[in-house]
Amino acid sequence: MGEKLTVTVIKADVGGWVGHSSVHPDLIERAREMLSRREAKDLLLDFYVATVGDDINLIMTHRHGVDSEVIHRLAWDTFTACTEVAKELKLYGAGQDLLADTFSGNVKGMGPGVAEMEFVERPSEPIVIFMADKTEPGAWNWPLFKMFADPFNTVGLVIDPKMHQGFRFEVHDLIEHRRVDFVCPEEMYDLLVFIGAPGRFCIKAVYSRETGEQAAVSTTQRLNLMAGRYIGKDDPALIVRCQSGLPALGEVLEPFANPHLVSGWMRGSHSGPLMPVSYRQATPTRFDGPPRVVALGFQLCDGKLIGPQDLFADPAFDRARELALEVADYMRHLGPFEPHRLHLDEMEYTTLPQVMEKLKDRFTELSE
Repeated sequence: MGEKLTVTVIKADVGGWVGHSSVHPDLIERAREMLSRREAKDLLLDFYVATVGDDINLIMTHRHGVDSEVIHRLAWDTFTACTEVAKELKLYGAGQDLLADTFSGNVKGMGPGVAEMEFVERPSEPIVIFMADKTEPGAWNWPLFKMFADPFNTVGLVIDPKMHQGFRFEVHDLIEHRRVDFVCPEEMYDLLVFIGAPGRFCIKAVYSRETGEQAAVSTTQRLNLMAGRYIGKDDPALIVRCQSGLPALGEVLEPFANPHLVSGWMRGSHSGPLMPVSYRQATPTRFDGPPRVVALGFQLCDGKLIGPQDLFADPAFDRARELALEVADYMRHLGPFEPHRLHLDEMEYTTLPQVMEKLKDRFTELSE
């Protein structure tokens, strides 16, 4: 068995240009400079700086394992340097995802989202990095279920002997800070009870039951819960390995051909369709949206990131985009009414508590 490789994606919003729509080129250049320094080259095998909306995603490969202090510090220092540029340019929300002034050994709980996995690189190792903007970590629940548990999406579950046993899903409860595992297909209905509530329960990782290999991992950090105040949705990232006992590339992408509703959009307080777009189209502006996702494909070669291929640039996803816009039109006409606006329990970190406090003396008991 060869030496283990770690793929790490750490993302943060450290300043939007203009508003929440995109990342200024100077921030991208600064991030590349930081990851190209001699100290960084000694740590990394390769890296790629990607953006979606107003978020910077640092895609890194290395041999230091998950939760590595030196890798997380490198990401923190990179985001801090980008924040300095954002402040100089007076970009919107400069440094908003950095919830601490100093690094404390691991970026988890400090604001940035983290997705990373460690594995032995296969003879051919295709991976997809999904990056979403204007939504929350639970946005991955539906596509991950489709990829790894739905035979109508992933025919490999039926005809590939290496996949026929199914997959194990690691689910996190973001409110109670607990985890639970489900094996599919036997516990599919139990799994759906929880992941159908994506605001609280999120699929963190997926593992092959045939080999035990990890197949996917997502960011599950919720900034509002960490900060105790409204910051916005959490713009998650997802790493998925493909082929050879895992879903084929086309099976991994297929769920996004039918855009599903996610929480986020304007002020992190609305439901809307997750629209798959090309990398160049990942600049949400209509009502700060609608929520969107990009997919970058890489072949790993001794830890090197060969790519990326802009997977949603395929015109086969044009109809998904058209459908997403139709759904966006329908949801927008509802304005501040549910289900376009999120349910009250999801509005805890907006102005709603202050309004309720101001009006509390105007409420009277109903007579029988």
